[in-house]
Amino acid sequence: MNAMQTKIAVVTGAGSGIGRAVAAELLRTGWSVALAGRRSEALAGTAALVPEGDSLAVRTDVSQPDDVAALFGAVRERFSRLDLLFNNAGTFGPGGVPVEELSYDAWRHVVDTNLNGAFLCAQAAYRQMKEQDPGGGRIINNGSISAHTPRPHSVAYTATKHALTGLTKSLSLDGRPYRIAVGQIDIGNAATDMTERMRSGVLQANGELAVEPVMDVADVARTVRHMAELPLEANVQFATVLATAMPYTGRG
Repeated sequence: MNAMQTKIAVVTGAGSGIGRAVAAELLRTGWSVALAGRRSEALAGTAALVPEGDSLAVRTDVSQPDDVAALFGAVRERFSRLDLLFNNAGTFGPGGVPVEELSYDAWRHVVDTNLNGAFLCAQAAYRQMKEQDPGGGRIINNGSISAHTPRPHSVAYTATKHALTGLTKSLSLDGRPYRIAVGQIDIGNAATDMTERMRSGVLQANGELAVEPVMDVADVARTVRHMAELPLEANVQFATVLATAMPYTGRG
């Protein structure tokens, strides 16, 4: 990708895990990337992985409309356009809490981050992609295997990830007239801090604890980049990338 073809991306949740891996993959392959996340020091750590890359770190809480507006304003000021939003920021919430014991505050925090935050960022990206010249762009939402089937004691996370699938479908339909392509990647057991517990045993649907296999997060990053670099006339609507032997098909 030469200077005349440089593409501009926003990656939310870019300070760790999948967001960090995707941001680094894009930076290494010539993209300019706005790194969004709640911790400035973590964003600086992501940028340092590719010191020669063209990155912009913007401290952002995606659940806050003013923060999201400031993020996309900074992108317009620095880069003038936007080609990709990787809508990745999310939280599992308190792990292992039965539904009858889940506090409303914990439920609301997961909904505000995973669903409301994804909507706010997608809306801001949509507006910019519709208005820019040339128009169009791509949004990739980070779903989950939990967008298909839940784990025990994951009601808030699972509900938001199911909702994210509906958001993806609606955005994809509404974006057609404006060359805005919208897809979703559903990821299972990428090796990140969030999935560290998989290696010591996690609760299964039958009530047993089991160690689960994980996959290299770099494989997820390459898949996102493939989706991102398709021409706007082509779209991966839904992709599922998972550790081959994890309990998904036949889970529970």
